[in-house]
Amino acid sequence: MALKKTPTGIEGLDEITEGGFPAGRPILICGSAGCGKSLMAIQFLVKGITDYNEPGVLMTFEESATDIAQNVHSMGFDLPGLVDQKKLKIDYVRIERSEIEETGEYDLEGLFVRLNYAIDSIGAKRVVLDTIESLFAGMENMTLLRSEIRRLFQWLKQKGVTAVITGERGDNTLTRQGLEEYISDCVILLDFRVIEQIATRRLRIVKYRGSIHGTNEYPFLIDETGITVLPITSLKLDHKSTTEVISTGLPALDDLFHAGGLYRGNTMLITGSAGTAKTTIAAYFALGSCLRNERVLFFSFEESPDQLLRNMTSVGINLKPYIKSGLLHIQSSRPSLHGLEMHLLSLHKYIREFDPSTVIIDPISSLISVGSSTEVKAMLVRLIDMLKTKQITALFTSLTRNRKGELNTTEEAVSSLADTWIKLANEVMGHTVVRSMMIVKSRGMGHSGALLDFVMTKKGLIIQHENAGDGTTDGIHARGPGSKTKN
Repeated sequence: MALKKTPTGIEGLDEITEGGFPAGRPILICGSAGCGKSLMAIQFLVKGITDYNEPGVLMTFEESATDIAQNVHSMGFDLPGLVDQKKLKIDYVRIERSEIEETGEYDLEGLFVRLNYAIDSIGAKRVVLDTIESLFAGMENMTLLRSEIRRLFQWLKQKGVTAVITGERGDNTLTRQGLEEYISDCVILLDFRVIEQIATRRLRIVKYRGSIHGTNEYPFLIDETGITVLPITSLKLDHKSTTEVISTGLPALDDLFHAGGLYRGNTMLITGSAGTAKTTIAAYFALGSCLRNERVLFFSFEESPDQLLRNMTSVGINLKPYIKSGLLHIQSSRPSLHGLEMHLLSLHKYIREFDPSTVIIDPISSLISVGSSTEVKAMLVRLIDMLKTKQITALFTSLTRNRKGELNTTEEAVSSLADTWIKLANEVMGHTVVRSMMIVKSRGMGHSGALLDFVMTKKGLIIQHENAGDGTTDGIHARGPGSKTKN
């Protein structure tokens, strides 16, 4: 008795619909202009053909077959090729109210004949009508209009095809006629909004008869592959942990952890003011992963890839060979390029395509410029949960903005979620700036609790190393209660 479903093939949408659209029933996709209704409907058809061998019919009332094929070609959808394979039937029905003379009662009998022929000619399992308002342009008899809409939906259901109908949003209703949403078995509302000059597309399942489904708003992304929906609010805290220890890429830093490194799949946070070597330690982290022949995805919100590579070369970290070998990919963009949720979608997309073992974001504090503190925290929680679910080791850097070293909004959001937290600082002593670090916490393993000084040289970062016996240190001195100095 379970409701049979038809997978959409759209990334993320099948998850929040618990398997896809209801099979053999009409589905309404509604929204304002430019929100992606037609694209989602066409992607449903194309994925049905390519992924599930289900032929489809596209009946369009606004654009010709040539125009539609050109519009979606950039996303890799070859509609003419599918038509030649007799897997897709495109029927352009031109309706121009000025060219129609009304002589009797309006009905859709001619449309049913035309649509029935298209379905039977290729054995279609999926049908798209784009858009339904064009069928009733200029009609004044609302009673007759509602009757014909009901008859159309009932006919599609009796035909046994999974039909997607697109509709324009009305003033106070989901559609202009205000009826389609009531007689459809599944209604999906798309929204295109701009908040503080940042554009975001969102999706919400208004209703889904006979099935549980996600009820939140979900941001979705339109890119060169089509539509991607990330059900970020459905992630659960059920990820697995491992006892495997990996290097941070800096042996002296590894020695500060009793296990000799960090657990794979953990999240490390590095905080500090400007110039405390946060990015340098992140580069060591990337280098360590590349030396293990593992892929690294490095997101930079402040430096271009070339600038980052040049700067790291000055301290003895050469990452260029790993760029060429494909182990390291640096993705740079300004935070203002997208809203927070769109950044999360982009991160998810790159992670899915590149399949890294390590992800580095430098710095996450830049995200505070495109969202409130609540939004930033929610976004980072979802990101960390996603990374842990995929067993990806992550490193975040964050800038401490005030002079007192107090936490900013981003640090407050992540510090409690991070498994390992290292604080960096600069302190002026006489005429010299002294850099120092301290491990605040590292879940599941012992670690040094001393405030340790370090210097940057042409050969890299040199950090003092504690001796196990008497608490003394080699190299530069460690400061703090009970610490000793060995020059």
